[in-house]
Amino acid sequence: MSFTVPLAMFGWIPAVFFLFTVLPPRRAVIAAFLLAWLFLPNHEYVISGIPNYDKRSATCAGVLLATILFDPDRFFAFRPHWADLPMLTWCLVPYASSVTNGLGAYDGVSASVNQIVQWGIPYYIGRLYFRDWEGLRELGIGILLGGLVYLPLCLYELKMSPQLHYMFYGFSRAWHNVRRGDGWRPMVFMRDGLALGMWMCMAALVATWLWRSGTLKKVWGLPAGWVALALVVTAVLCKSTGATVLLLLGLGTLYAAQRWRTKLVVVAVVLLPVAYMYTRSVGGWDGQILLDMAEKISEDRRGSLEFRFKNEDILVARALRQPVFGWGGWGRNRPPVEEVENTVTDGLWVIAIGINGLVGLTAITAVQLLPLLLFMRRCPPEYWRHPLAAVPAVLGVLLVMYCIDNLFNAMPNPVFLVIAGAVTGLAVMLPQRSGAVARAARGPQVAVARLRPG
Repeated sequence: MSFTVPLAMFGWIPAVFFLFTVLPPRRAVIAAFLLAWLFLPNHEYVISGIPNYDKRSATCAGVLLATILFDPDRFFAFRPHWADLPMLTWCLVPYASSVTNGLGAYDGVSASVNQIVQWGIPYYIGRLYFRDWEGLRELGIGILLGGLVYLPLCLYELKMSPQLHYMFYGFSRAWHNVRRGDGWRPMVFMRDGLALGMWMCMAALVATWLWRSGTLKKVWGLPAGWVALALVVTAVLCKSTGATVLLLLGLGTLYAAQRWRTKLVVVAVVLLPVAYMYTRSVGGWDGQILLDMAEKISEDRRGSLEFRFKNEDILVARALRQPVFGWGGWGRNRPPVEEVENTVTDGLWVIAIGINGLVGLTAITAVQLLPLLLFMRRCPPEYWRHPLAAVPAVLGVLLVMYCIDNLFNAMPNPVFLVIAGAVTGLAVMLPQRSGAVARAARGPQVAVARLRPG
């Protein structure tokens, strides 16, 4: 491991402070989260008594401290809303899980603090800084630029193999599954190729919708349409089948909901992950349809999915023996080796139900799905191509795609949590009857323009 690892990790919090001194606070927040997620090393320091120090906790702590030091008025401007209850529950449920399993109050407090740092703070930052149209617009453009910056790095690793992380930091964590067909699957500075594929596909989703809605005409002097096309092509070249399917599903949802002027399409997509979790836990569904679909892609895809389902069945059966608050931490969500020799936990949902029970699973699912539903209630889909509404609409759909991805993977990304806080913050600030106002207006531009926070 190179000296650049501690240099980058322990130099990051001062770097965040510097960003707050040279940029407006909101843009400093965007830069801090994106630069950390895209370029800091995948390494964590285990420090007794505090949450592990990795790029997520470094950024969350840095941005929170910088907000207190450089933007204190905003720090105290937060006003809680019932829509924040899912995140509050998700942050506090580890305490209940620990106590009900006899692990003690200290373990419970420690687990809750870790949950707050990793999940609660980025959500809180999103609620603070991006609760208006302009804030959401800057956040959406930031995600687009984050994908654009990664584009040449992805092309480099497609040609030369995933080695940028090793070149800069002296080690690479996930050298497995880097071959796909006759080529390489890039990782750049992310944990693995799946995380990179998801990031590039979601950046492509945002770019395409901002271009089609007319929110962006040019990006760094380039036509927005060509930028979106380049991101879509690069995202597909990243060879992540699941992420590519989610890109198509996200775009299809936005186009269908807006064109047919119906909420039913959105509600149906939002219910997909809920239906999956229900049928796979207590509904008795064996997932055969998905296995057949995966087999049409390749035998490898079917084998990978079958392996996940097999482990999922074992872990869910274990979780349902302690259904309310789960088994707590320390690997107790996995069955003892006397019962099952080895299990692999892949999906975030099965990890959540195993560690924090149905209470935790319900909370973290609502964190991802509720923002879009709240926004749709105030701003119906027929207005989602308006430049004002396009960004929160696509970011809300992005969260739903992230929730679906978390059925099969567990890749916590603080940027998505910032988005959850941001879309929730805007939705709860919009007038209660804005949907009725919009429908009564003469046209989309007039209607959406009336949807001012306040």
